[in-house]
Amino acid sequence: MTKLKIKVGDTVRVIAGDHKGQEGKVLRVYSEKNKAIVEGVNMVSKHEKPSAANPQGGITKKEAMIQVSNLSLLDKNGDTTRVGYRMEDGKKVRFSKKTNEVL
Repeated sequence: MTKLKIKVGDTVRVIAGDHKGQEGKVLRVYSEKNKAIVEGVNMVSKHEKPSAANPQGGITKKEAMIQVSNLSLLDKNGDTTRVGYRMEDGKKVRFSKKTNEVL
């Protein structure tokens, strides 16, 4: 498993690909695949058969995975930033390389 600088709950912006410029919250991270699911980004149509949970069936929209290298973390001001790590009071914390504040 590789260490990713993006975690669940982070707000990110897509910086490359078909969905460039879209922003959203990270819902799930797949570190073994280097991918993440971002809320409202990379929506795909999924055909579902009728089931007990969905008796009608039909076509539903859901988010698909997106490569982590195409995502950039947003800081509190809404600007894209790179992530660094440092020790503060004996704890390892993430910080914004642009504004130097803890994320």
